[in-house]
Amino acid sequence: MTRSIVIAEDDEDIQQLLTFKLQANGFDVTTFEDGRACIDHLQETDELPDLVVLDVMMPRMDGFQVLERIRDEDTLADLPVLMLTARSREDDVVEGFERGATDYVTKPFSPNEVVARIKRMLPST
Repeated sequence: MTRSIVIAEDDEDIQQLLTFKLQANGFDVTTFEDGRACIDHLQETDELPDLVVLDVMMPRMDGFQVLERIRDEDTLADLPVLMLTARSREDDVVEGFERGATDYVTKPFSPNEVVARIKRMLPST
C-alpha cells in the first residue's frame, strides 16, 4: 500500500525538493501553495492522506491556522502533522506543539531527516 503525503508550502524549490525525496521513498505526494487550498482539499477529499506537512508562513491561511482546522474537525483530527518552517524561536515551536503538531522541524532542514521523521510518525503496515 502506497502512503500519501500532503504538503502545503509556498516555496516552489522546497516543494519540489520534498516531493522528489518523498516520491523516491515510495510516497504519493500532493502539494499546495497556500493553507486555504490545503484545508479545502482535506475537507473535500474522500481519501485522506496519511500525513500532512505544513509550512507556517503561507498566503491566504498560515500553517498554524490550517493545523487548528485539522485538529477541530472530527474526520481530520487524528492526521499526523509535521510543521516545517523557518519560524524557529522557542515560542514558535511551543506554539506548534500546543496547537497539535505531531512534530516540528525548522528550516534550513535535512531532507533525509524529514523523510526519517515522516516514516517514524506513520504506523508500519
